[in-house]
Amino acid sequence: MKTKQIVFTAKNTAELLESEIREPEKNEVLIEMAFTTISAGTEKANLTGNLNVNASEKRTDTTPHFPRYLGYSGAGTVIKTGPGVTKVKPGDRVAAAFGTHSSFCVLPEERAIPIRQEEISLSEASLAVIATFPLAALRKVKPEIGESALVMGLGILGLFAVQFARTAGLVPVIAADPVASRREFALLLGADFALDPTQPDFADTVKRLTGGGANVAIEVTGLGKGLDQALDCMARFGRISLLGCTRNSDFTIDYYRKIHYPGITLIGAHTNARPERESHPNYWAYPDEIGAIFQLAAGKRIDLKKMIHEIHSPQEAPEVFRRLAFDKDFPIGVQFDWSRL
Repeated sequence: MKTKQIVFTAKNTAELLESEIREPEKNEVLIEMAFTTISAGTEKANLTGNLNVNASEKRTDTTPHFPRYLGYSGAGTVIKTGPGVTKVKPGDRVAAAFGTHSSFCVLPEERAIPIRQEEISLSEASLAVIATFPLAALRKVKPEIGESALVMGLGILGLFAVQFARTAGLVPVIAADPVASRREFALLLGADFALDPTQPDFADTVKRLTGGGANVAIEVTGLGKGLDQALDCMARFGRISLLGCTRNSDFTIDYYRKIHYPGITLIGAHTNARPERESHPNYWAYPDEIGAIFQLAAGKRIDLKKMIHEIHSPQEAPEVFRRLAFDKDFPIGVQFDWSRL
């Protein structure tokens, strides 16, 4: 059986290639993919040849290795199951967690999460894995109703974080990004205020709007400067989730004045810092997290549809990823529709 797959074959180069897809083995499922969504930060880092894309690897050379295979957030329909599969069956619609940008995908059963809500489209469901990252980050700061929140960085993760913070009863929710269009979109998604962090009075404004500083912050810029600014905005005993992947280390923090003395808690929020199977308070496994996202969307607590801004044929992948590599303002929520092949 053949599959079409988007592959990063060289630096700044994506191609749509054909290959064989194997049969599902024990506890595996074969999924016909409907949509996959680009995770811009991770995929740009891989596409441009960043060496620091996998913390579990020790890289001793200075040459990026290709090919690289991305596309971890998608949705489709199960068409075949291997021995031992009990949670899904052929015909079931599922979110595909950590597959690839491809027309067919074989995954372990636990990474094929059923979509039980009929009102959620496969296009919307293909955002779910990406949305688990900011939801996990918010859980880890243990928000309490009535606390204030700051979201630093309004890419797709930050914009989801805005929605989740509002849903969690945080007020005010302050969104921060230098790009005016993203600040405007954050307001549309429920932010109470949207600020430009490059303004000299940024931290003072946050403290004024929150009555002394933000209780919780989700740092999604992945920049040392972004974290430094977030620290300037915090209330005493504030908690910051480090969701952005800071792949460069060219920054310094005044730890005594900005963390130690005010009692700030910094929490690593990489998506791998979660339990494999058994969820517990503030730390949920993927199947439960994705199920919660579908419940929130079906209950109109969050809006998945608003997060989708472009849908392309996979044949357009070379140009789409060229834009990701070189355009500074790549759109939020870009998807591939695999039925267009």
